[in-house]
Amino acid sequence: MSSGSSLVYFILGTPGSGRRAIVRDLIENGLAPEEKALVLLAESEAADPADAKLAARANTEVRRWTWTEPVLPPVEGLDGATVFFIADSLVSPMDQLEALKPWLEEHGSTLARIFCVVDCQLAEKQPVLRQWLDACIHFADVVFLTRREGLANKWLSDFIGHFKDQHFPCHFVQVKTKGELTTPLVWLDPTARRVSQYFDEGESYEIEGLETDDEEDDEEDTGLLPPEPYFVRLTSGRRDKELPDIRDYLPKK
Repeated sequence: MSSGSSLVYFILGTPGSGRRAIVRDLIENGLAPEEKALVLLAESEAADPADAKLAARANTEVRRWTWTEPVLPPVEGLDGATVFFIADSLVSPMDQLEALKPWLEEHGSTLARIFCVVDCQLAEKQPVLRQWLDACIHFADVVFLTRREGLANKWLSDFIGHFKDQHFPCHFVQVKTKGELTTPLVWLDPTARRVSQYFDEGESYEIEGLETDDEEDDEEDTGLLPPEPYFVRLTSGRRDKELPDIRDYLPKK
């Protein structure tokens, strides 16, 4: 990795799903003590027990960030750090993912992997969230399954089987109630295992609404990838594949 460049891990998930505990574990057991880690945490995220452990690590800096539609904020001083960018769980994950690619380019950074942390208890209780999770897992290289206590084995096997049957290449990791992640270096390996090709280096995409004068050209293979389906917008400006608003399905405080 060249001087000044940085690897970025982008972490999706619902509030309270355990994303910070997973990040703390990956830093503690997956990075060398001399490797600098930068955790970017959305201002909207409530306090978490893992915060104190993250702040106590000598090689780790935690900064808060604020979503200002439609872009992710600029970040100074990446300086070759390994960046754990924790998405704002109350903002559309598709808006943030779409904004991530230009953010990486502007910062000269490389996407290592996208993680999705699934609160299994919430997902079981709110089946409508399957659509939201399907979209996130479409982009994920690793899916961490948390809060499995009291969960029926059939629900979990059916959930994983739904994606395995569609040949999703991402890893599914059943996180233990207590204890460290096994093989953290496997999950930090930057090899892409996601369905989406949006972040693939050097790929070009068709432009929506682009027309040519030659009808024969439309039938030829241009070598361009079709638009990322979750980013396609209608003429009204709304997304073709709309997701439920996660805030409508969170436990009431």
